[in-house]
Amino acid sequence: MRLLAGVLAGQHFEAVLTGDRSLRRRPMGRVIGPLESMGAVIVSDAGRAPLSICGRKPMRARTLTPDVASAQIKSAILIAGLNSDGTTSVIEAVPTRDHTELMLRWLGVDVSIATPDGRAVISIDGHSRLIARDIAVPSDISAAAFFMVAAAVLPGSEIEMKGVGINGSRRAIIDVLKQLGADIEFANVRETCNEPVADIRVRGGTNAAGPITNLIDGGMTASLIDELPVLAIFGTQIDTGLEIRDATELRVKESDRIAAVVRNLKLMGADVEELGDGLVVRRSVLTGAEIDSGGDHRIAMAFAIAGLIAEGPTNIVGAECCDVSFPGFFEVLAGAVKGGRQGEPGFS
Repeated sequence: MRLLAGVLAGQHFEAVLTGDRSLRRRPMGRVIGPLESMGAVIVSDAGRAPLSICGRKPMRARTLTPDVASAQIKSAILIAGLNSDGTTSVIEAVPTRDHTELMLRWLGVDVSIATPDGRAVISIDGHSRLIARDIAVPSDISAAAFFMVAAAVLPGSEIEMKGVGINGSRRAIIDVLKQLGADIEFANVRETCNEPVADIRVRGGTNAAGPITNLIDGGMTASLIDELPVLAIFGTQIDTGLEIRDATELRVKESDRIAAVVRNLKLMGADVEELGDGLVVRRSVLTGAEIDSGGDHRIAMAFAIAGLIAEGPTNIVGAECCDVSFPGFFEVLAGAVKGGRQGEPGFS
């Protein structure tokens, strides 16, 4: 929705953006402010969708520093800047995912990146012209993360996923899982439309080599924000457990994901502690329970993985919300699981 707001802000017509109940809970003020400073007129429901966007063309070129580290906000500003009267720049204190920059370059836009004081300054020229080219979208690493964790925590498992994007700004989930002992390999590494892609193989069992840290914080948290719920599940299965900090952004997703993860892990018998900006989870034996997804797709999918390693059945209420980002998730998961399963995820 934030990206679409950036597209619509630079048009000559009025449009309304809305979404399901979970999307309408997301705070949009953080993208409304920058786009209004560039000339768009946006009416919202107390800073949330639906958004009525009256665009401006050309937009005013600005240099902006988002209030939070967010690739979506950065991308909305850059895309709006394509319809600006000059150079639009976004200053990032914490690096975020760079898919938009890579795609714009693929389409012929000159995207410049400078680091004058250690912060990245990403700039585009509003007079750029897009070149029509074929686009191939790699498989989403955030979706693959659920299957990577499932294979890693089930001894004897092995899974291979073809054509997964391994962009350096997105692959933190792989780096962290490997550092914590997961057996992950790349094959057939290649580049597609400026995006690095590989086939990923994960074998079951964890075996960390040497000393490890179980703390995720700072820039690493920002790089893992979508994968943190399923990483918390992984943390219940390793000796060191896992501590997640600097993750207050999780509280303003489709649900308060910190509270939802802690609440549901406790229902499954986990040793877990909620913090203001994250959580601590310790090695635990999970038991099946009735899980409330809260209508949040990432909570539902994370606890489907928890259900695979729990003793007894796990039922996920509202699991149909997975279709928001992964239609057919449970069918794909059922097809991938070939034994070693103690409990079976279900939904109602």
